[in-house]
Amino acid sequence: MAKEGKRERERERERVRERERERERERERERERERERERVGERERERERERERERERERKRKREREREREREREREERERERERERERERERERGRRERKRDRERERERERERVRERERERDRERESDREREGR
Repeated sequence: MAKEGKRERERERERVRERERERERERERERERERERERVGERERERERERERERERERKRKREREREREREREREERERERERERERERERERGRRERKRDRERERERERERVRERERERDRERESDREREGR
């Protein structure tokens, strides 16, 4: 009878130890699930940081493209201004040439008038000589 009781107590202690081991395994599984959730969370945060870095790079590229377009517009504007300046210079040059031609023509007309007066005086002198000669 005493032996039977001893074996029963032994089995009871074994069941207690087994439940304890089971609770320990459950706690270990819970800790593992917690570590897994932590790893998943870390990966998610890393992906989010990567997405943020990518968005930042995209914003930078966009700003750079905008600055490039701005520089291009400025270059084109300067080129148009230079072209307008060249056109104004060509206009001034044309004006100078035309005024020079006009002055030249005016001098030529003046010389022609002088020659015409000379011829007129010569004819008058010739006419006077002819009258005197008679």
